[in-house]
Amino acid sequence: MRLIVANCSVQYQGRLGARLSPSIRLIVLKADGSIAIHSDAKAFKPLNWMNPPCTIIERDGAIRADTPKGESLVIELHEVLSDTKFEFGIDPGLEKDGVEAELQELLAARVSALREDYELLKREYYTDIGPVDLLCKDGEGRTVVVEIKRVGEIAGVEQLIRYQERLDLDSRFAPTVGVFVAQRFKPQAKVFATSKGIACIEVDLAQLRGEVQHNTLF
Repeated sequence: MRLIVANCSVQYQGRLGARLSPSIRLIVLKADGSIAIHSDAKAFKPLNWMNPPCTIIERDGAIRADTPKGESLVIELHEVLSDTKFEFGIDPGLEKDGVEAELQELLAARVSALREDYELLKREYYTDIGPVDLLCKDGEGRTVVVEIKRVGEIAGVEQLIRYQERLDLDSRFAPTVGVFVAQRFKPQAKVFATSKGIACIEVDLAQLRGEVQHNTLF
């Protein structure tokens, strides 16, 4: 990982154009090819960013990132205050808590609880940005990417979208279908997921365990 603190201006060209006027910001360049620009205020999210894969070129006091979709991000470095590199090594990834791990195990054994025509291809299918909880196929032959959480929040939707973006680069899987599974959902997460074409499915852990017989899947 490379961290640059610099007085910089930023120009983005893509579906819309955007520009950041000169100011001191933190630029984060990661080994996965992503780049993000942060300020010291305005919440925790970056002001602008590029998801991998993207091509990053640095020359003439500027950093340029281009994506296969034709988007570009140009950072003009007016004054570099700090430029530091760190070697992180391989990250073991986020471990699910007990409830999420159990939900994943139970649903892997019976993916038809989500939809009758689902067939499990792989549990914890590893991508270069982390493991997909369940990789399935539906009755139409489409690849289904399933993300499982105890509580469905916006961060989980964003995580699922990132997995889909990676798998959609592989012709064996593209185009993928996203399914977000949780015991309960935050209303904002459902709205966001729906806007991205992602299905939200609520599950009842007791029913999956076989402790109750009534149907509580929605």
